[in-house]
Amino acid sequence: MTTASPNASPLAASAADFSQLPLTPAMLANLQQLGYLSMTAIQAASLPAALLGKDIIAQAKTGSGKTAAFALTLLANLNPRRFAVQTLVLCPTRELADQVTTEIRRLARAEDNIKVVTLCGGVPLRGQLATLEHGAHIVVGTPGRIMDHLERQSLQLDALNTLVLDEADRMLDMGFFDDIVKVARQCPKDRQTLLFSATYPEGIAKLAAQFMRDPVTVTVEAQHAGGQIEQRWYQVKDNERLHAVSQLLLHFRPASTLAFCNTKAQCRDLVAVLQAQGMSALALFGELEQRERDQVLVRFANKSCSVLVATDVAARGLDIASLAAVINVDVTPDPEVHIHRIGRTGRAGESGLALNLASMNEMGSVGKIEQLQGRESEWHELAELVPTGKGPLMPPMVTLHIQGGRKEKIRPGDVLGALTADLGYTREQVGKINVNDWSTYVAVDRAIAEQVASRLNDGRIKGKSVKVRVLAD
Repeated sequence: MTTASPNASPLAASAADFSQLPLTPAMLANLQQLGYLSMTAIQAASLPAALLGKDIIAQAKTGSGKTAAFALTLLANLNPRRFAVQTLVLCPTRELADQVTTEIRRLARAEDNIKVVTLCGGVPLRGQLATLEHGAHIVVGTPGRIMDHLERQSLQLDALNTLVLDEADRMLDMGFFDDIVKVARQCPKDRQTLLFSATYPEGIAKLAAQFMRDPVTVTVEAQHAGGQIEQRWYQVKDNERLHAVSQLLLHFRPASTLAFCNTKAQCRDLVAVLQAQGMSALALFGELEQRERDQVLVRFANKSCSVLVATDVAARGLDIASLAAVINVDVTPDPEVHIHRIGRTGRAGESGLALNLASMNEMGSVGKIEQLQGRESEWHELAELVPTGKGPLMPPMVTLHIQGGRKEKIRPGDVLGALTADLGYTREQVGKINVNDWSTYVAVDRAIAEQVASRLNDGRIKGKSVKVRVLAD
């Protein structure tokens, strides 16, 4: 068994750029659009070896970015023109399988017509059988239901080249050892196997010894050490929850905040409350069109939106550097999801702030979180929260949308040149520049945004007239 020691320098690993990997330009562009700005530690540790075809045993906590680590590998192995099951991902629960399927579909956007099918218990077999008859490239499912389909011969694995075991320790805890072994024995011997696990119980070594080929073992620390993130809890009544969020923001005044709600309706309501108070807030949830989602992600990442309000599913895969605070507007019933949420702040050696609101009927969920974290919660009074600055919380930048992008041969340097060399603005007044196929987004200092948009509309980029508008809430 080969052992890698990728976490000797966790800061270097977490700052690694996806462009260092042998990925297609279309995939790199898609990663940028999805908000994957740099590799997490587990991605930097496992992807180079995985993309070379090595078997991998990766130990990483929930929320470490492991789904993208195996998804990018299986997509690199995939031949979209071969309409047969080429990847099988085994997950312990239906909820995780659904999340993994969603994430693979988002990452597969760079390819044409890749079909991903979820096969889990609790769903009628009839519909799954009909779906499999139409064919699939990737199957994500729970061991029991996958075994059902293999026994019925409704699932064929002879074309399989990648087997993924996600959260293998949880599958072993649930008694799936024998099922996993049976499934693995029905896969072609020359496949690649990727095993991801938060812990390393004895059963993992037994699994590896049975069906993995000289696996590379990578281990990374959890995404956050306890000392890096200051966690505070506030008890609220349900009718004061949304107002409490604005109290937190005006008291702590974080430069960027990701606020988690359990429902899309709560996301919409919170954004409406914050915008009514003059704050720059945007919502991210499942129903958004891709163009709207891209704009929301760009504005949050380039510091022209102070608060991003999201559901867990919508925020999956989102990786924003230097996130000052996370607010849990609602307590999640799954304590591992809580760890995932707060682990988005306090990264790369920076300190982070996790602010949590809980009502009396959520105290059971709080207890589960305390049990998982191994410590009691630190409670504070809402009365302590007083505004500490002048006026509403506003971001330093504003985003300009330029009609035209890669297809018109626009590059970031062209936009920067038009703003600095042609119009005379300083480099410090210009922020992040994102160029997509048909659109370009540039962040500029809030004080000059309207003026820059007007002057660009009257000027040129790369010798061509352009249409520019300010993106406002």
